[in-house]
Amino acid sequence: MIKKEQIIKGRHEETAAFVAIIPQGVDDREVAEYLEELQFLAETAGVKGEKSFTQKLQKPNTRTYIGRGKLEEIAAYIEDNGIDYLIFDDELSPSQLRNIEQAVGIRVIDRTGLILDIFAQRAKTAYAKTQVELAQYQYLLPRLTGMWTHLERQRGGISMRGPGETQLETDRRIVLDKIAKLKEQLKKIDRQMASQRGNRGSLVRISLVGYTNVGKSTIMNLLAKSDVFAEDKLFATLDTTVRKVVIGNVPFLLSDTVGFIRKLPTQLVESFKSTLDEVREADILMHVVDISHPNFEEHIRVVNQTLLEIGAQEKPLFMVFNKIDAYHHEKYDEFSMQEKKLSNYSIDELKETWISKEHTPCIFISAIEKTNIEKLRSDLYKMVAEIHAGRYPFDNFLW
Repeated sequence: MIKKEQIIKGRHEETAAFVAIIPQGVDDREVAEYLEELQFLAETAGVKGEKSFTQKLQKPNTRTYIGRGKLEEIAAYIEDNGIDYLIFDDELSPSQLRNIEQAVGIRVIDRTGLILDIFAQRAKTAYAKTQVELAQYQYLLPRLTGMWTHLERQRGGISMRGPGETQLETDRRIVLDKIAKLKEQLKKIDRQMASQRGNRGSLVRISLVGYTNVGKSTIMNLLAKSDVFAEDKLFATLDTTVRKVVIGNVPFLLSDTVGFIRKLPTQLVESFKSTLDEVREADILMHVVDISHPNFEEHIRVVNQTLLEIGAQEKPLFMVFNKIDAYHHEKYDEFSMQEKKLSNYSIDELKETWISKEHTPCIFISAIEKTNIEKLRSDLYKMVAEIHAGRYPFDNFLW
């Protein structure tokens, strides 16, 4: 792993300020929710959130992302309060990172860098560590200037360093070599994992998908009676976990993999593609939604978009609305100019809206309180038994 370049060190309780722009046509409250998620990401990485700054702009400033006056305001706040990090809710260009750091005098991190750091902290297996390391190097490659003084003092061997070659060119070549080696390592592991999937036979496969921290691992533990790590933090699970589950007399494979998130870094999507093969090869996708989150509609959209990007959008979906025990609907003001949102409905009213009226089957549960879990098992049994009967028509014991 790139220990020298781990973005957040976590030595003591360090603090961060957060920045986002409000584009034209975007509601202030929506951006406030994005900043709350960014603060939760920082806390997951071990950094305490402090103050958030927003600025209304039609588009980001090409040099400093935000305007000069706002940047001066932030710099003054950082100096007065001893802030350790300034974190932006978008990916910054290398030049923007350098310019902002010069202006504020502390380490500047963008959303992509923060997520990569969390993945680096959470990766446990050699496979996950290799995937994250590849994503980190791909992210750092265009940002070498000013970030690393060196990667290695000197490469050994004859003709390995040409006359007049700069340190930056050397570093770039070293990073490219590391990326190539990591890709080769992943190819070997991918072949092994593909072989493992092939050895599982023709059992029906169900894959848990959803936004990060919606309770997928908790549901996995309930259904499979296993002990998959579950925590109220983002990206608690990075490695794909597969368990054999038997409901009634029907066996199937249940897999739990990394959660999705808004603006998931392209480097991670690319390096985790093989991990997401479990999703692409599943017979049914259980799309778990945290219905208690005020922005759960946006979470559904993000997951659907990610499924589209990895080529799994045509898979049969089973919508599981989790955390009904924590759901509190917001009262709707009929005299306001704003459109009524799903979060303005009660649970009973939600069951009469589009989310349960569409062709996609759905269920409302609480994995923590074990509410409706038997109904969940019953629904899964029917879905799996139908597919199983198609594959094994002579297994009359099912009927």
